[in-house]
Amino acid sequence: MKPWIEKIHAYVPGKSRAADGRKLIKLSANENPLGTSPKALEARAKAGAPRDYPDPDSTSLRQALGELHGVDPQRIVCGTGSDELLNLAAQAFAGPGDEVAYVRYGFSVYDIAARRCGAEPVVAPDKDFGTDVDALLACVSDRTRVVFLANPNNPTGTFLPRDELARLHAGLPSDVLLVVDRAYAEYVDPVDDDGALELAANTGNVLVTHTFSKIYGLAGERVGWGTGAPGIIDALNRIRGPFNLTTTAQAAAEAALEDQDFVRASREHNLAERARFVAAMEALGNHGLRIVPSQANFVLLLFEGALTAEAAQEGLSQRGYAVRWLPGQGLRQALRITIGTSQQMDEVSAALREMAEEAQ
Repeated sequence: MKPWIEKIHAYVPGKSRAADGRKLIKLSANENPLGTSPKALEARAKAGAPRDYPDPDSTSLRQALGELHGVDPQRIVCGTGSDELLNLAAQAFAGPGDEVAYVRYGFSVYDIAARRCGAEPVVAPDKDFGTDVDALLACVSDRTRVVFLANPNNPTGTFLPRDELARLHAGLPSDVLLVVDRAYAEYVDPVDDDGALELAANTGNVLVTHTFSKIYGLAGERVGWGTGAPGIIDALNRIRGPFNLTTTAQAAAEAALEDQDFVRASREHNLAERARFVAAMEALGNHGLRIVPSQANFVLLLFEGALTAEAAQEGLSQRGYAVRWLPGQGLRQALRITIGTSQQMDEVSAALREMAEEAQ
């Protein structure tokens, strides 16, 4: 094993079962509680024969993505989830002796992507669990090759507005690749768009990635896509898997794009339920519970009183719910909780209130 591979801590997915094996309601993986577009499910069921290789270039899907987002399909690359593209970006532009930078409490795959290609991860200080542009730029050196930024950020839900993203990009050397990971962008109100796609279209060192795993409800099909300058897309196409998206995945994703009513309904549901849950948690502020402002389909709940995050996680598990505790990312005092259905959020809120009052 290469020494840089030996330093990797494998990605740990959100739990779906309790320690005793009971299946839990999963609010630990940021999946869409409304499920999947019926149009996508129908297209998936009607997709081609499994004996045949899929289209290696996802041609029809890239065309549909280009039409929806106003992007040249030749400047789009598809991946096995956006995770593949994040790893390929580091592999294509960084290696031993180089550095890959990202913000503390960023997506855990960034550390893996950096170490996987032999580069050194450099972690910038955060600003109240969000991105500090000045701190991130201060970490950039002549060895930096890639900067990762999730917007909204996972696992904190924080969001970097358009002017700050533009300032970050302007402060980077032209030979540093800025990767803007927009896995949760569809949950952001369109009026608050961060301008990342414009940067990718008009500059030579920005890659923007998206996924179908979140608002589109296709996590099981593993579909992601990215866009950037022709040279960036060419580099990723050289090293991606030759048949990386299955036939069913391509068909389902393309049909999902056509059902923007489902996307809007999912976003509106999330906005309403997130606001209700945040209000319920703010009412428990005197018990030491605090919410980090989120633009995603989850919230980061901080435990700063008698009730600990670990105890709350265990209590929710006993009540049938799985949420995400992330001590490995330095968030021992927090739980990341996916926004679920109205009933689920009411039950989680009631359980947290009960536990907080008992711990007081």
